[in-house]
Amino acid sequence: MTRFMTRRSFLKRATIGTLGTVATVYGGYYYAHDVEPFWLKVQNNDVRSHRIPSSFNNFKIVQFTDTHIGFQYRNKDLKKLVNAIQNQQPDLIVFTGDLTDDPSLISSDKYREIIDQLSRLEAPFGKFWIYGNHDHGGYGTTTILNVMNDSGFKLLKNDTEQIEIENDYINLSGLDDILLGNPRPDQLINDENEGSFNVLLCHEPDYADDIVHLPFDLQLSGHSHGGQVQIPFYGYVVTPALGQKYVEGKHTLGDRLQLFTSRGVGTTRLPFRFLCRPEINVYNLKQA
Repeated sequence: MTRFMTRRSFLKRATIGTLGTVATVYGGYYYAHDVEPFWLKVQNNDVRSHRIPSSFNNFKIVQFTDTHIGFQYRNKDLKKLVNAIQNQQPDLIVFTGDLTDDPSLISSDKYREIIDQLSRLEAPFGKFWIYGNHDHGGYGTTTILNVMNDSGFKLLKNDTEQIEIENDYINLSGLDDILLGNPRPDQLINDENEGSFNVLLCHEPDYADDIVHLPFDLQLSGHSHGGQVQIPFYGYVVTPALGQKYVEGKHTLGDRLQLFTSRGVGTTRLPFRFLCRPEINVYNLKQA
């Protein structure tokens, strides 16, 4: 028997449906704007290679990247980030670029707060960093350099640092930013160190295609934000230049290079994260 809907029943169902839609939209906005961007994840990765010396077995590198302070990320969030990094008890800390979203918009007082927080980071084998594209431009190049220097970080700008334990060592190299800097990858590893375990810090992950022929075992990158917003059946929403191919996670290139792209910590362009939690990355070296 067919049941007819009364006008009152129709209006009631329509009202409930509308309220449900509004609640869903508002709830989704609130989650993507106020919850997920600050729901930090610790991403653990084992890195295996026969070139890792026995002294470096279980050596722990912690990477953080793309804080973009000033866009949505605040100094009070940086304090929580520093605590999370220290909780990992890193042997070595690396920052792979984009400290602020726009260096010219950060006051001197805010920079002092940033220095106070980053100075709390400690690792027995040092703290290193490279430029990202947002760190360059205007007076940003010098400003960010001074902030990181005052925070105890050493810049790797087309430089290589030897990390030593007893009589063993690995090489840690860093490139200037690809988009706005002057990268010189060919000068990083000499013939003597081709057989060593060589780590490269490079802000833009897609540049791995240009250095895969060089003797690097591990590339750590950021820049892409993991797409920042991921929509099922559609994919990544925010993918910048040179961050569109290797958007997140692990990729193996050639017969040697392991590339890891971090989702990073902050946001840019859009003040949202959806199905793409911010992360710090822990790399545990394992002698294969």
